[in-house]
Amino acid sequence: MTAPSAEREPEEPIIRDKRRIDPVTGALRADAAASYAAAPRPAADAGGGRGGGTTDDGTDDGAAAALEQQLAERTADLQRLQAEYANYRRRVDRDREAVREAALASVLTGLLPILDDIGRAREHGEVSGGFKSVAEALEATVEKLGLSRFGEVGELFDPTVHEALVHSYSGEVSETTCVEVFQPGYRIGSRVVRPARVAVADPTTPDGPAGPEPVEQEQ
Repeated sequence: MTAPSAEREPEEPIIRDKRRIDPVTGALRADAAASYAAAPRPAADAGGGRGGGTTDDGTDDGAAAALEQQLAERTADLQRLQAEYANYRRRVDRDREAVREAALASVLTGLLPILDDIGRAREHGEVSGGFKSVAEALEATVEKLGLSRFGEVGELFDPTVHEALVHSYSGEVSETTCVEVFQPGYRIGSRVVRPARVAVADPTTPDGPAGPEPVEQEQ
């Protein structure tokens, strides 16, 4: 009988480190440096120009120029988009403000008949007690919302805010003046929501109402 052969010990794997950079020192290893030195180099541009050469950091001139052009184009696109967005924001804000003012004017215009009733009641001395508190609270509220009243006796007539219902002449005025107010006017900011309805008087001359000036004829 043949004696059993002794068991062979397993061989450990052999690891060869082929990294060109030493992981400990971070330097180029000697064999890698020798291979790099022996590698062929591309011929330099005979003309000495920079058209096909490289920059100081090793980047191709053509590639660098293309990158600069792309960067300029992207920058212009971003600037254009930013300007368009700014215009859009301004337009949206303007439209939103116009809608808000229109809605507010619609609500306040609906309250004008109530304010007229309060004014007539105050002229007759009927605003008192609890009704007085409610009337004053309503007037204060609409005033905070931007509604203002205009149209008083003695104001100079302005056709953009006054509506003349009666016309007369008076020696007590020097300009066309509101001498009576039939219905006050209201505005929201600079926007007139209702003109004041008034009676106006023009000044008179010593001999009567002012008429057109005579036209001198050439002799």
